[in-house]
Parts: sequence; structure tokens; C-alpha cells
Amino acid sequence: MNGPDILASLRNELASEIQSYIPPQPEVLPVSPWLAMSMLQKAIRRGRSDFALQAAATLLHKYPDHFWRRCIVIAFEDVGVADFETVALVTAAASKTSRAAIGSEWVIASFLVSRLCAAAKCRAADDLVMVAERHPAYERERLDLTFRPISELISVALSNVAIGERALALWFAIGTERCRSEHLRKRRGAPTALFDFLCETDLPHTVVEVAREAFHKVGELHCPLLPLLWSVKPCDLRAPGDDEFPSWRMCGPLPSWALDMFSREGRTALKRFLATECPAARWVRTHVPQSQQVDFLGYILFSVDSGLLAKRLRWPLADELRRLAEIESQGTYCPDATEITEMLRDDLPLLNEVRAHVL
Repeated sequence: MNGPDILASLRNELASEIQSYIPPQPEVLPVSPWLAMSMLQKAIRRGRSDFALQAAATLLHKYPDHFWRRCIVIAFEDVGVADFETVALVTAAASKTSRAAIGSEWVIASFLVSRLCAAAKCRAADDLVMVAERHPAYERERLDLTFRPISELISVALSNVAIGERALALWFAIGTERCRSEHLRKRRGAPTALFDFLCETDLPHTVVEVAREAFHKVGELHCPLLPLLWSVKPCDLRAPGDDEFPSWRMCGPLPSWALDMFSREGRTALKRFLATECPAARWVRTHVPQSQQVDFLGYILFSVDSGLLAKRLRWPLADELRRLAEIESQGTYCPDATEITEMLRDDLPLLNEVRAHVL
């Protein structure tokens, strides 16, 4: 089947699945779209449908465009190859016209959010972005691949070289002009040519066309990375399991883990935490330039709190990408983040106390 036929089939499947679905009616929260999006994504990661549905209701009521775009991003960042069927349904619902033919906005939204919460999860695509962009082992490739012809980049992306180099080649082929990074030189890519070429490989057409549609909607690198990871995912995977979640607390209407560096309130909490005398704050002040301390701490917090998953699909490459991203890709002033990660994990109760006072 071609792309439109694949998407039409997925929309029919979605329409069939929601026929007997009765949506919950959570309250709308008095929070900014940034906090609502943060809570939505992190609640889905943790499998907390109660919080996720509250965030979804808030976004759909106040900021519907933010909601539908964020759902696609979450599907590719946090679910990915672990549950492609769910990723495909979320992508198929991206069109407002198509949703109108299926059912009400809230019925579809709440069904998909609940399904994302229940899905097995894999963050290999997001970890691969971090590794390709920041890991010191790929410094030469970040320069060498910049001006290669598209055909060569596609060949590298589909070769047997290291996965980080393949991801970089794909990134330049899709175009850093659209998928921007402060660590990569800007160049125009050829997304259509890339996806057309992927269709000629042994990859399932459904995987490629869903990734193509999602990229068309959100323009995120994670979309074409899904077929790349699909090509190397082993068939015999063990059952998913939960990460070990640290303690947390409510901060007004939000759980503490919803406040990260991508919201004004989260950044305020990180700045206040850095002014304390706890070991993690002292370490960051000692080792990291002041202008970069909040962002650095935010990335470390991700591995300790924000990026944890329920039902994480474990497989060797995904585990290694996670280690490379969280431990070895935190910048030149932190070649090994093991120590600061453990410090922040120990000091997380203090950060949660600080978070509680910024709302």
C-alpha cells in the first residue's frame, strides 16, 4: 500500500477501536501550556494516565494545536519501536479533518493518551539524537558529513557503520536547516528523497510511511530515526519493566516531576536549587560555567527524574545509547556524569521542596 492508503487503514482501525470507548472527564488545570505539555509527556512516560488525562484535557481545551503536535512527539520520543502500532495510530490522528470523520476531539484524544500511557516504551531515538549531537566520539563525523551529497549520506545511514554515524548521516540528509542543532552546521536536506529511498529498502512500508507523515506534521528528527532503529531492533526482546522511580510530591496541582528546565517555573526551581549548599549544587557551581549551569542541571535531572519510564523495553543497543547519552554526552566539563547523577539523585528531595514553592 502507498502512504495515503496506509493512513486511511489506520484511521479506520482507530475509528473501530473507539466505538465502545467511554472517555473520562478530568478537570482542566489552571496552568500554562508549557507546564501542561511537560506534565502530559512525563505522565505518559510514567504510565500515569490520571495526570496525563488532566494535562490532555487542559491542552485540548486551551491549546489544541499544542496537544496534537505534542502527542506525535511523545509517540516517537518515548514509545517508538516498543509499540509501533500505538505510534501509528497517534500519527494517523494528526489531521483535524480526519479526526472529524472519526469522532469527537476528546474521545480520540483521551483514547490515544490512555493508550500511550499503557504502551511499552523505548527512548532509543531520543538518546540517539543526544549521542549523535553531543558525544565526543562523533566529533569528526559531525564535520566530515556536513557537505556530503544526499546520496552518500543516505548510503551511510543505511550502512553497517556505528549507529551514531548513521544517525548523523540521516540528520544531514533530512536537513539541519529544519532539524536544527547548535552543535551541527546548517545545510538543506532532502526529506522526500530520503523517505522515498527508505521505501525501496526491506523496511516495512507502513513504518516508513508513518514516519514520513509524522515528519511532515512535526518536523522532528525522531521520526526518520524510527525506521533506522527498526532495522536494528532484535526480534527476541524481553518483557518491558519499570525504571526505579524516586520519591516525588505534589507542587500545587502538578507532580514535582512535571517541572523541568523547559518551563519558566522549572527553570526558576533549578536556579534556586543551584543557590543551595547541597552536594549536587556545589558540584555544578564548581565544574560548569555559570551561563550553562541551569541547562546542565536540567539534563542531569532528566536521567534522574524527568526521563524515567514505566514499561521500558530493554535491549542492548537501547541500553548502550541511554548510557552514552546520560553519562558521556553532558559536555566537555563533564566527560563522565556518574558522580553528579548520583549526587542529584540523593538531593532530589531538596529540589522537590524547592519546586513546591515556585507555583
